[in-house]
Amino acid sequence: MNKMFCFQCEQTAMSTGCTGNAGVCGKKFDTANLQDKLTGALIGLARGVDKATTTAATDKLMLEGLFTTITNVNFNNETISELIEQIAKEKATLANNCTDYDMKNLWEAQEDIRSLKSLILFGLRGVAAYAYHAMVLGYKNEQVNQFFYEGLRAVGDSNATVDSLLPLVLKTGEINLTCMTLLDKANTDSFGTPTPTTVSLTIEKGPFIVITGHDLYDLKLLLEQTAGKGINIYTHGEMLPAHAYPLLKKYSHLKGNFGTAWQNQQKEFDNLPAPILFTTNCLMPVRPSYADRVFTTEVVSYPELVHIGESKDFAPVIAKALELGGYAEDKVLTGINGGNNVTTGFGHGTILSVADKVVDAVKTGAIKHFFLVGGCDGAKTGRNYYTDFVKQAPKDSIILTLACGKYRFNDLDLGTIGGLPRIMDMGQCNDAYGAIKVAISLSEAFNCSVNELPLSIVLSWYEQKAVCILLTLLHLGIKNIYLGPTLPAFLSPNILNFLVENYNISPISTPEKDLKKILG
Repeated sequence: MNKMFCFQCEQTAMSTGCTGNAGVCGKKFDTANLQDKLTGALIGLARGVDKATTTAATDKLMLEGLFTTITNVNFNNETISELIEQIAKEKATLANNCTDYDMKNLWEAQEDIRSLKSLILFGLRGVAAYAYHAMVLGYKNEQVNQFFYEGLRAVGDSNATVDSLLPLVLKTGEINLTCMTLLDKANTDSFGTPTPTTVSLTIEKGPFIVITGHDLYDLKLLLEQTAGKGINIYTHGEMLPAHAYPLLKKYSHLKGNFGTAWQNQQKEFDNLPAPILFTTNCLMPVRPSYADRVFTTEVVSYPELVHIGESKDFAPVIAKALELGGYAEDKVLTGINGGNNVTTGFGHGTILSVADKVVDAVKTGAIKHFFLVGGCDGAKTGRNYYTDFVKQAPKDSIILTLACGKYRFNDLDLGTIGGLPRIMDMGQCNDAYGAIKVAISLSEAFNCSVNELPLSIVLSWYEQKAVCILLTLLHLGIKNIYLGPTLPAFLSPNILNFLVENYNISPISTPEKDLKKILG
């Protein structure tokens, strides 16, 4: 008998599902079962509300609940149980008598129904993360918020059919596009328009704090609270693009970026002489050698770690930084390819500001192809494909990238074309919106569809935010996407065949074969 069932991430056991004492991510079976109970409670909440009855508190609870169930966010049974209790209280306040949903009904459903409902559910989890970050900055969208209820009702609908679910899968992608647009506005309104910025990987001597995750507002608060205290701040993982925002880069103690992608943290954080603040995923099971210096905030939670609550008083983190003292001398670190710095800040605002230059380079043949190579990184073997792909891409091509998958190659120096760097980091995973905006603008400039552009999309996926981005691309009708390292376990053969036939999605093979297939 299975102790748990989870197949929402790329690393799921045997590419079928985690069913034993713990998932590959480190989540224990009882935590996985509680997350299922939490999801069932959210479906129960969705069943009994409509637009007229939901409140800001209901919406916030919905976002927190969905965000909590994203891979590598919450390993803490206590805080998950508290959320379940809060949902029960909210249902009582709203006079909602609808029963919660038993997730076993989903996991044991007919495989095509399970596949489509999983696409919707996992997509909703990704969208919720983006909506949550926008909410923190004071930005909301009623259409986005209401779709969480609509989508979850469909997941819990025992009468749902393939024909009724397929449109909702694509609508999840449509709603995510709206949400990413909202978050883009929230970030640029709050922190300014990103500009190209070179970021050092060297850690200067003295006390420092590493901040990881996606929440730019938490970084802003940390920078404010550490100003003048002799403590340097270093980003990690998906926080790297923060260096490009004018309102954040003005802080002189925002020094650089520590380490590489999330899956290397257990090695890179080992005996680190500094605290680490997790604002979102990806948190891995914490090892004893650095457990006393890991702090969490927002929806991130892990047993026995210090959690910074709504007060956002980072005094314990600051005290730990001063106690540990940092390195005695400057510590020269590199990316995985040996580079000493990386560059970020090539958002849609920057690229479109030189659109005429890009168009001219294409027309003259200086740029013959664009590759969007990005997405989530991970620990599973085979992800060196993305490094090799970029290295082997023709010298007359431009590499656009985003999310933590870029750490596979973002320290490479591939030179420039007409003054434009061949590798352009567009930002975090949600900045896929910027990549879409650039693609649409280029298609308009060349009077063609996005699918007719000399543009190929090569995605790496790991967790649920990658799912909602994929659904957005499908909603837009974008075809010929290469996806890896493996295809999602939750895609049934029939649903996978539908995606192949209608969108020509391909699993990655080898860089050599795929480049030949793309370029002819």
